[in-house]
Amino acid sequence: MGAFNPETICSIYPISRQIVATKMAAASSQPSHAKRRAFTRSLDLFPLRHTVANYSSSKFSGDARAAVNVALLAFPQGMAYAVIAGLPLSYGLVGSAIASIVGMYFAGSKFIVLGPTNATSVMVMSAFAAIGIADEQVLEYVSLLLVMVGFFLAVGAYLGVATLIQYISRSVITGYITAAAALIIANQVKKMLGFEFSGTQSATTFFDIASATARQVSDTHLPSLGLSLVTVFIFLTVKRVSKNLPNVAITLALSSLVAFVAQKIDPSLQVKLMPSLNLSQWGPSLPSFSFDAINMLLTPAMAIALLCVLEGNSIGKSLAARDGARLDANQEMLSSGMANLACGLLSGMAASGSLTRSQLSANSGSQTPLCSLYSGLIILVGAILLGPLIGYIPSASLAVVVVIIGISLLNKHQLRMVTKTTRSDSITFYVTFLTGLIFALDFAIYIGAVCSIALFIKKVANPEIVEYTFDADGKVKKKLEPKTAHDNLEVSIVHVEGELFFGAAELFRDQMRRVSDAENLKVVIMKLRNAHNLDATSCMALEELIKYMNERDRILLVSEVRADTMKILANSGLVGVINPINLFEDEESNPTLSMAKALKRAKEIIGDRDANVSIYAKDRR
Repeated sequence: MGAFNPETICSIYPISRQIVATKMAAASSQPSHAKRRAFTRSLDLFPLRHTVANYSSSKFSGDARAAVNVALLAFPQGMAYAVIAGLPLSYGLVGSAIASIVGMYFAGSKFIVLGPTNATSVMVMSAFAAIGIADEQVLEYVSLLLVMVGFFLAVGAYLGVATLIQYISRSVITGYITAAAALIIANQVKKMLGFEFSGTQSATTFFDIASATARQVSDTHLPSLGLSLVTVFIFLTVKRVSKNLPNVAITLALSSLVAFVAQKIDPSLQVKLMPSLNLSQWGPSLPSFSFDAINMLLTPAMAIALLCVLEGNSIGKSLAARDGARLDANQEMLSSGMANLACGLLSGMAASGSLTRSQLSANSGSQTPLCSLYSGLIILVGAILLGPLIGYIPSASLAVVVVIIGISLLNKHQLRMVTKTTRSDSITFYVTFLTGLIFALDFAIYIGAVCSIALFIKKVANPEIVEYTFDADGKVKKKLEPKTAHDNLEVSIVHVEGELFFGAAELFRDQMRRVSDAENLKVVIMKLRNAHNLDATSCMALEELIKYMNERDRILLVSEVRADTMKILANSGLVGVINPINLFEDEESNPTLSMAKALKRAKEIIGDRDANVSIYAKDRR
């Protein structure tokens, strides 16, 4: 290729200098105090004072209107979620009210409405079933479980854990929710058919429940089955008339009326009814702390806390982005933690951000977090006034509503995306989903998260090197022909782009060895401007590479070294191993200068003889 001139490298990057200069100008335009504030912002223990200070009658009007709509939805949902979790109905209603009221005091935004959800309810049910707690013992442990969940959330918010949740793939959440929907549906089929499992049946997972249901299908109670079909018909009709109506509440009211009239006409058509709700028996529930109980509930509590953060963040960020606002994930995590602590002490349920209630609140024109306060008070008053009427609701009708809610969790669009987008997403989804069907749901979310992280590490830790060279016009092009031996000395330029953490260190070292093994090679120039996250493992690999090259009379030059990378090299002692004369720092004001200096140093090493220059870069395909 002939002799090379270090100055020619400057002509290769005419646009890069402009891009870097533009980025630097934009960065410098941001006030330094704004940058510091972004990193030093702490949790606000009483954010409500900002809301109250600027409150107005127009905001109250919007909040009150949204609160009524949310309460009409939350009331039947609270009962349904209590059924899913295997708890008394009062826990669902009180939990909906307490979570909304207490969470509001610590919420930093209007976007997340807290309360029982499908995901947390089925997680509670699955967790107690997996650790072998009988139905009659659940109430002894649920208070401690929720207090532990609240503690983990509050401490996590203080430590800023919510910002780390972004590293868990949405494929994990979709897989978990799909498995939860399957478990919810399977667990309610027996109630729709009008029977319960016999005392000898022990069913905790989806396949166990499905198998037990199939064995007892002959015990189907025909009036309950008929009422279930009528309830489905009523729901579909109401939904077809208007999607804006509180169709769940209307469905339960009409199906209860049908059951009442049918029983009056023919007493043989009697079906099982839900127990009446009397809040006069409600009271605080102080947890019983013991080492054995805490140890037993530790894993489920951490899983539920993780689920609360994932669910709340996903909902809140989506609604905030739609409104052109930003969400403080750690502040909302604190709000969820305090809500769960209150629910644990006041006979409530696990609380998380509700997708349906949050969307309804936003669509109904909520203005501030006070909307949740009004909604919680309405639910509480409704539970007191309407509690006795709950005794008229058939168990089969409520089971149908729960199944409908479970089916609503199945999002076809998201399922298509996580199963079709990439192979890693598809594997993560199916691993999480199948684990949730076979084992407990808390175990599934852990396995899914580990699988997602492992596949990500495998993806970013698999670098490949592609050779580039100069054509006759001095332009860089891909070198397609195989490498051949040359009589003159050779300089290789290696572009290192991407992650150089421990997972990629060994592959990076081996690929660099293959480059340095080229016949007649004398100098390798390694560009590190786009290399990120060097650690001790990658520094050790780089040290081994330098020693390997020195033994074979090759010289390594390192160019475009950013300040953070230079600090890592200095702390690890690699500056001395590389030799400072062979190390060239990156110049932000002149992005081509470092490479020009490296080429000048390479010319000094090989003397005045001609050299072939080849350029290598990682292929990011």
